[in-house]
Amino acid sequence: MELAKITSKGQITIPVDIRRKLGVKQGDKVLFVEEAGKIYILNSSMEALRTAQTAFAGEAARAGLNNEEDVVAMIKDIRRERTEK
Repeated sequence: MELAKITSKGQITIPVDIRRKLGVKQGDKVLFVEEAGKIYILNSSMEALRTAQTAFAGEAARAGLNNEEDVVAMIKDIRRERTEK
């Protein structure tokens, strides 16, 4: 358990061990999420990545991309189409 003091401006310093666990450094943003009456602090970049991964889940399979070779072939096709225009 870590303890932080709130300043008169409503600011806190996140303890170094917590910053390391969150993977945040100076200038990074954190996200405050309320869930079931509790507040969670998340690394906003990592949360954005998780959200994108969830949104795109299954899209590769729907596009017929089953392995890396399929992706490389698709990229080559797209590049070929662009150079033909």
